[in-house]
Amino acid sequence: QVQLRESGGGLVQPGGSLRLSCAASGIIFSSWSMDWYRQAPGKQRELVATITSGGRTNYADSVKGRFTISRDNAKNTVYLQMNSLKFEDTAVYYCHVLRLGYDYWGQGTQVTVSS
Repeated sequence: QVQLRESGGGLVQPGGSLRLSCAASGIIFSSWSMDWYRQAPGKQRELVATITSGGRTNYADSVKGRFTISRDNAKNTVYLQMNSLKFEDTAVYYCHVLRLGYDYWGQGTQVTVSS
């Protein structure tokens, strides 16, 4: 059974930083691309960042240069380092993996950017 568990969200001031973590179980973690999505109130869920099994990364234009996705295959964990946070980064952040045609999601972690 695939399980994804996010942590690390919270309240931060504009310009601040947070690091999100997603611990995966039930999969051969190193074999799969991992994603971070986010969903703000009243908006559709959007893809924030992807890291392939080989370590290639891709980012939404809105977070390029501010967010960094990384993975530690020994710990079955994917991270999202978020710097220079803006009000518009406020959202629930979800970890995701598409495995054998099935989408798996974590429960989400709230990130609130507020002064």
